[in-house]
Amino acid sequence: MEITTFFISLGIFMAAVIVHEVAHGYIAFLHGDFTAFDEGRLTINPLVHLDLVGSIILPLTLILIGAPVILGWAKPVPVNINNLRHPKRDIIYVALAGPLVNILMAIIFAVFLRLNIFDWHSFLGNLCFNGLIINLILAVFNMIPIPPLDGSKIISGLFSWKYMFRYSKLEPYGIILLFILLYFGLLTKVIWPLVVRLASILVGGK
Repeated sequence: MEITTFFISLGIFMAAVIVHEVAHGYIAFLHGDFTAFDEGRLTINPLVHLDLVGSIILPLTLILIGAPVILGWAKPVPVNINNLRHPKRDIIYVALAGPLVNILMAIIFAVFLRLNIFDWHSFLGNLCFNGLIINLILAVFNMIPIPPLDGSKIISGLFSWKYMFRYSKLEPYGIILLFILLYFGLLTKVIWPLVVRLASILVGGK
């Protein structure tokens, strides 16, 4: 991998996960939970969001080995469901905010590519393409209904309080399951085809 592509990919990834987390906190703020705001997490300052393993070591390793799917995470923005005005409904909105903002970012990058504003092989064209792919990967990955991913929180919001609580207890095991799936390549087989299809749609079948 070229050094330029490497740093573009890593930089875009960090920006994407940070905006993803801020989106969660901002929507929670709008619905009555000021926890993220009070802890200074509604900022794009990377120093308050980056996680050593999830934001640097894991994506760095995946980029270096040429993995088609770059995964990772930032420090989760704190959300207190009890502070939300309508907890079961609002937690769905909060969970959806992260993937949706990544999709919005992917669309913005796709517009530049689709309009041929930049040469696809130029620095800016490469940046847009990487931005499109990385944001789509994050959106699709986070919609998997395995705790602690956003997809699990969306589903849990549809459960009764009893089963919502039980589902949240699976979070430590969910992380282990995700790494097992990643190790055996199952996430790649599920995520990558969806990302390719969505990217093709957004850029007009290029």
